[in-house]
Amino acid sequence: MNRSELVAALADRAEVTRKDADAVLAAFAETVGEIVSKGDEKVTIPGFLTFERTHRAARTARNPQTGDPINIPAGYSVKVSAGSKLKEAAKGK
Repeated sequence: MNRSELVAALADRAEVTRKDADAVLAAFAETVGEIVSKGDEKVTIPGFLTFERTHRAARTARNPQTGDPINIPAGYSVKVSAGSKLKEAAKGK
């Protein structure tokens, strides 16, 4: 399902226009992005998803073509965890 299909499904389910559903989806993505970028708290939708910023330590890897070591600097990543209701839905129950 792509974004336009998701917007259409949300609009039908919530009985709102596609424009309104798209605005809500955009606002949701923007808000989650802002909170995660700060890194001081995680965003939780109980039973569905949790978004959290995680720290990755610096590490050494190898160039697969030459075998030379490469230093990868420390950085940040996003961890997305499925909640219990989403896990149950994925099982087909």
